[in-house]
Amino acid sequence: MSIKDRGKLKWQPALMLPEYVKLLNEVNKDYYRQVKPILDEYQLEEFENKIHTAMEFASPVKFTVWEDGFEWEYTGMIHRLDQFTKLIHLELEKEKGHIIRVKFEDLVAVEVRE
Repeated sequence: MSIKDRGKLKWQPALMLPEYVKLLNEVNKDYYRQVKPILDEYQLEEFENKIHTAMEFASPVKFTVWEDGFEWEYTGMIHRLDQFTKLIHLELEKEKGHIIRVKFEDLVAVEVRE
């Protein structure tokens, strides 16, 4: 009677170690990172004007924010501006009552919705 060896099936789970999976995820994440776009002072001034207009007329705003190499889009109403820390408190449109803080220097695009 011979011993039935499973061969490849026996050793396949050992090749997917947690460290190996973590390394693969980091490599994939690094591959899709983007460089932060450089904005001139005219674009920053335009962002400020759009933000103040949206606050004055209580219009929803769509922010494109650069965070750690990726661009994220947030839509909602501006709740509060903090002049000293340059933070924008945004109440999200999809999650009522949920407020996030966005740094002004991380803004890439601002769009006022009507």
